[in-house]
Amino acid sequence: MRLPSPALLRHFWRSVGWFGILLLLYLSLTPRPPEISIEHGDKLGHALAYATLMYWWAQLLVVTRSRLWLAAGLIGLGVALEYMQGWTGWRTFDYFDMLADAVGIMAGWILAMILPNILLLIDRYVNRRA
Repeated sequence: MRLPSPALLRHFWRSVGWFGILLLLYLSLTPRPPEISIEHGDKLGHALAYATLMYWWAQLLVVTRSRLWLAAGLIGLGVALEYMQGWTGWRTFDYFDMLADAVGIMAGWILAMILPNILLLIDRYVNRRA
């Protein structure tokens, strides 16, 4: 079995990350978002979504300066989406959602610092096998 080239694999990792951002946009603006049936489940959903995105992209952007830009971009995206939700007429604006986004971003960054870089490990495995 032939393994994908490292460049193709890197393109795949980025594509998955962009899919995550598109999914976040859709879920943030759809009139009927999925319900998390626990108290403050929507806040948990915000934190998990942004933690996942931050963790995923932080594995691709390993330089601290790049991660700072990533975190700033995700915070900006979260703020912009809250305002857009308020303008839709079917979603609501909530400062606590922005706070949950920021908590998720911090958690994702911390996880990226303490857990092994899974994408790098897979890349190295593919490079050795190629």
